[in-house]
Amino acid sequence: MSSLSDRIEKQVLLKAPRSRVWRALSNAEGFGGWFGVALKGGAFMVGQRVREDVTYRGYEHVVFEVRIDRLEPECCLCWRWHPAAIQRGVDYSQEATTLVVFELKEVDGGTLLSVVESGFDKVPAPRRADAFRMNSGAWDEQMKNIEAHVATR
Repeated sequence: MSSLSDRIEKQVLLKAPRSRVWRALSNAEGFGGWFGVALKGGAFMVGQRVREDVTYRGYEHVVFEVRIDRLEPECCLCWRWHPAAIQRGVDYSQEATTLVVFELKEVDGGTLLSVVESGFDKVPAPRRADAFRMNSGAWDEQMKNIEAHVATR
């Protein structure tokens, strides 16, 4: 059973066509530009593990590591990762991952982008609340980042 503390939900209305928003999500280099990761070219693929350096100020010591779970063109992108895995020297590989789901919906005035990250109830108790709080704030910031990115493309 899911609780409110198990999931983060964010939405933003992007004044851009769905195809432009999809490119910002599915093109690895474009995604890296607004998300703050040193991704080099290409597109994400189902089953792919992505592991690159974070370029976001203050988090340059962090490695962005995800496994792409689902990809439906101009509809959704899903990945699994270890939330708030930012502590130097800590091995998070044995922890449960959360699921991040980006969904796009064409609406009047542009594209509604929804992001849901779920599975926090499986994060180890000592870091669960901090991981939830950090990622909730980070998703607020990332919604602003993609909004600025697609507005200039």
